[in-house]
Amino acid sequence: MNVKEFKKIALVGATPNPTKYGNIILRDLLGKGFEVLPVNPKYEEIENVKCYKTVKDLPKDVDVIVFVVPPKIGLQIARDAVEAGFKKLWFQPGAESEEIKEFLEDQNIEYSFKKCIMVETGEKRMFLEV
Repeated sequence: MNVKEFKKIALVGATPNPTKYGNIILRDLLGKGFEVLPVNPKYEEIENVKCYKTVKDLPKDVDVIVFVVPPKIGLQIARDAVEAGFKKLWFQPGAESEEIKEFLEDQNIEYSFKKCIMVETGEKRMFLEV
């Protein structure tokens, strides 16, 4: 997956808690200039950005969906994402599982495991202040 092609990134597991990776990743990607769409059914907005309840609610022009949730939750959300027509899914370290891998390969979906989106998108960091 070529991260240089990404402009619009959805983040499943986004959170307003600044100590959680769902917020650290969100702020990192925003600070690098990406359009980031948080996904979490608990919030209307995170970091002053509209939050989507489910991946099915996302606009169809999202380049990649990044997962920062436990694998048991991620599997169902991956199914929803594939059903909604998304073709590129990125699982942060710890969010992946063999079950998810098998599902994605059966569906012919492009995916990334074991790579951190923050590292892969470059060193330039302009974190938003907490």
